[in-house]
This record gives sequence, C-alpha cells and structure tokens, in this order.
Amino acid sequence: MPPTLRQVAALPQLGLRPLTELRRGVTVRWVAVSELEDPTPFLEGGELVLTTGMRVTAEGAARYVARLVDRGVAGLGFAVGVIHEDVPRELLDQAREQGLALLEVPRPTPFIAIGMAVSRLLAAEWYGDVTRSSQAQRELTRAALKGPGPLIARLARELGGWALLLDASGEVRHAEPARARRRAPGLAGELERLRRTRSSRPRQGEAPASVALSGEEGHVVVQVVGLGGRPHGFLAVGTEDPLPPSAHAIVGAAVSLLTLQTESPGTRRRLRAALGGLLLGLPPDVAADGVLPEPPVRVLACAGGEAVLDALELDPAGERCLAVLLDDGRCAVIVPDRLAGQVTGLARASGPVGVSDPVDELGSPDQGLPHALVQAERALVAAWRVRAGRDSPHGVLCHADLPGQGLLGLLDPGLAQGFAESMLAPLRSEDPSLIDSLRAYLAANGQGEAAARALGVHRHTLRTRMRKAARLLGRDLDDPAVRAELWIALAVTDSPHTAIGHAGGSRNAPPEIA
Repeated sequence: MPPTLRQVAALPQLGLRPLTELRRGVTVRWVAVSELEDPTPFLEGGELVLTTGMRVTAEGAARYVARLVDRGVAGLGFAVGVIHEDVPRELLDQAREQGLALLEVPRPTPFIAIGMAVSRLLAAEWYGDVTRSSQAQRELTRAALKGPGPLIARLARELGGWALLLDASGEVRHAEPARARRRAPGLAGELERLRRTRSSRPRQGEAPASVALSGEEGHVVVQVVGLGGRPHGFLAVGTEDPLPPSAHAIVGAAVSLLTLQTESPGTRRRLRAALGGLLLGLPPDVAADGVLPEPPVRVLACAGGEAVLDALELDPAGERCLAVLLDDGRCAVIVPDRLAGQVTGLARASGPVGVSDPVDELGSPDQGLPHALVQAERALVAAWRVRAGRDSPHGVLCHADLPGQGLLGLLDPGLAQGFAESMLAPLRSEDPSLIDSLRAYLAANGQGEAAARALGVHRHTLRTRMRKAARLLGRDLDDPAVRAELWIALAVTDSPHTAIGHAGGSRNAPPEIA
C-alpha cells in the first residue's frame, strides 16, 4: 500500500514539521504542487498538496481548507520563508478545526525533494508488493500440490487472516484456523446471491465472481470457485484491514488453483470408479479409457519413494502411469509395457527397481496387479542384493530374471502347496520365527555369518536356530538337495493364492547380506 503521511513526515532529510495531528493510516498517493486558490479540480484525493501560500489569504483560509478536506487530500505542506515567514494563523486555525493535516516545509527543502522522496517510497512499496505477491503465489502453488487443505492454510498465513473453502452447498470443506468455521453461517446469504447471479448469467465475464463485505469483525471477500453457471465451491477470506491490490492478486491465484483442481470432475469420477473396480476384481470397462494405463502393463517396485513420484511429475511418461507411495517409503508404479523402459530409467536414478512380468488383464484375481506387485517387490529385494554384492550403482532387476522361475513355474500350485506345508509344519508348530531364520540362511547360501547380519542377530544365535530347525525337520541342512527342497517350500508358501514365485517373498526392508 502507499506510504502513510506519518512516514513521509518522518523522513529526516525533508525536515517537515507537523502542525496538526497526523491521523494513523492516512496514505499519500502522490505529491501535487499548486498555487491556485482552488486546486481541487486537478486533484483526485490522497495527494500531499504543496504550496507557498501565494493565493492563500486570511479571508479565504476557511474556504481553501474546506475544499481540500472535501476532496480528500492526504495533507497540506506549506512552505515558509518564501511568501510567508510563518504559516498564517488563520490557515492553522482552520486546519485544526476542519481536520486537515498541515505540515510546515522549511525554506531549504525544495518541493521537488518531497516529490522524489514520495516517489521512491511508492516505487519501493510497489516492488515489495510485487515481490511478496510473486513469492506468495509460488508458495500457494507448492501447497496446492498437496491438496486444497494445505492451500487454504497457506493462504490464511499469507493474508494474516482466516480462510474458508466451502463446497457448492455452503458446507465447510477446509478452515484455517479451525475456529473460522463459525463464520460460514453468516455467509449463506452472499453464497445464495452468487449462485443466482451465476446461474442466470452463466457466461464468463457476465456474472460477478466475488463479493466484498465490511463490518465490525473486519473485511471479508467471497469468490466463486469454478467456471460456467454452476459454482463448484466458494473461497472466503477475512482480514482486519481491507485487502490491498497485492493481496487481491494472491486470493485470485488461490481461486485459480482451486478451480483447476475442481474442473475435471468427470475424469476423477472415472478414475475412482476404475480403481474401485480393480479393488473388487472387476475388469476395467470403457469408462476407464484414457484414465488407467493401457494393458499390457508392468508394476515397478521402486526404492526411491517420493523421489520417483517427483520424477514422474516432470516427465510426460508420468501421465500414463499410476504411482502409489507405500507405507515403508517405497513406491509402486503401474506403467504401460511400452513405456516400462523409459519409466524404469527415471526411477533407477533414485534407487534400485524391481520389475514385474507383463499383466494383460488388470482385474484378474490370480494373475492381475496384486500378483504383479508381489513379483516386483521380490525383484526389488534381489536388486538390493545385487547392488550390495557388486557395489554397483542403482540397479534394475526383472522378475523373469530371478533364478529358479522356470522350475517353479512347472509346479502344480495345489500339489506344491501341500508339499510345502507338510515340510515346514514342524517349524511353524514349534517356533514360527525359525521360518525367517531359515529363509535368511538359504538366501545366504548357507553362510551363517552373512545370514546372521541380515537378521541382526549374533552368528552363534543363528547357529543354534539352524541346529534346532535341522532337528525338527529331521534333515541335514548342509545337504544341497535338502536346501533345494526347503527353498522350493518357502517359495510356494510365499505365494499361497497365486502362481508360485521366487523364494523369500517380499519384505518390509531389503536384506542386507554382504
């Protein structure tokens, strides 16, 4: 906002001396020099008028002051030592009586110096407003990426007030701070007025998009969210003081971001319906066209987590993928098979990647996306092992390249399951934790020290567990044939309801076998 008259009067290089009270909040929009008896036809209000008093007389002082007050000038600067040695007593009395701010301008201070000082203040304020507005809009954009709630919270913080996001019916969706919810009922009439005007004049530019209110509790602005005749929602903000132009620009940016989030409801509905169908095991229908990746697809299990999501946001291939952040910090990406190489290249920059086999039917309960995720996670576990063993950069491993896939694929799942359960039953009934110890022992090719490190236990503890497992199983764990049978049994039990996969299954954290 423009500098206040108090700020201008306080500039030490000007030497201005207030002769009357300078009211708080009075701003100076410009400086005008005039020796006319009536300068008001050439003023707009808000100016600091400068004069030497050439046309000011004792008899005309009252009329002169009244004209300036009626015009709404910020104040009057009277130069002494030019025409008048002092400010005329009549002019001072009228200024005090009528409430006109009066400043004495000393003889050494030229009017041009006052004009230049105010101009610099205006330029600095304008630049500051532009900078603050630009920075605020960048912060709002970042917040909008996280959803409307963070956007509303950031907007309230930028304005130093409160903000409400209401849906089309007027219900509060988000409020910052939370106590701002109590203001929603008082806005119902304004929302209804905006609805009526938008529906009767739906074309852009014809219907008002906002209303401004002022009252004892401050100043409120309500804006419509959405285009066309039917609003998708409303944004209301409130502050103690009227919003300056820069703040209006910030609110406008927030409305634009919210509108972008709400102007594709059809796509969001199709996406939600398609994903819901997949969760129910239903095949994707025509409504999912252009929303879900086109089969065949692969699932990538990525160690990079959020970094992978950020990379997909910046690449056109990301628009054809669906990415989900998993609880353990990793992420899964459903990607069209034709783009698998490109997306894998993006993901491997942030960590190892496991790649599933192609999936032709997204909704298949046995060979669909859930099974592909298991494959990708198994491949990711193996990719960690490869990287640890070779000290190589971030690697990519496909499920089809895991050892033993050809053999396991030949087994009948039902018969293999019975064999596996029978073989491992003594361990499960005695101590289920022995299964994990056995798995780590086999994964380390019988190297007890490496397996112990993977489990986080002492090597003697692992040795004791393996002796117990050998006793319960009645098998010699040093026999390669026995280890092969146990490896197959673990692979089968890792995939009890789907095709048999790689031994060891997916784990919440990759093993750290050296």
